[in-house]
Amino acid sequence: MKQTFVATAVLALATASSWAQQPDTLTDKQAHGRQVFAQSCGVCHLQASMGAKTYGPTLNKASGNGNDDIVRTFIMEGTPRMPAFKHYLKPAEVDAIIDYVRTVPVAAAAPTK
Repeated sequence: MKQTFVATAVLALATASSWAQQPDTLTDKQAHGRQVFAQSCGVCHLQASMGAKTYGPTLNKASGNGNDDIVRTFIMEGTPRMPAFKHYLKPAEVDAIIDYVRTVPVAAAAPTK
């Protein structure tokens, strides 16, 4: 059990650091959103690597059909599979997360055979 936790933590940090290597074209608000995202959302929503699965979908600029209010509601109120963050994150942090997620490109679809 302890080894699984350690492996998961290392994987999450490695994945978070790969996302953190985006070009430094982020505004201060977006950079803060990236940090809060990695700390609060990353364990479930960062891109899977090395065959690891994620708990939630990978988030990008198309999340919530591009509607910030939908994403804000998901973050604040949660879903049956996701906890609500309304008592944990400040509204400004949620806005920063949304601004950051809007900078993440949509991943290319896997080629079909």
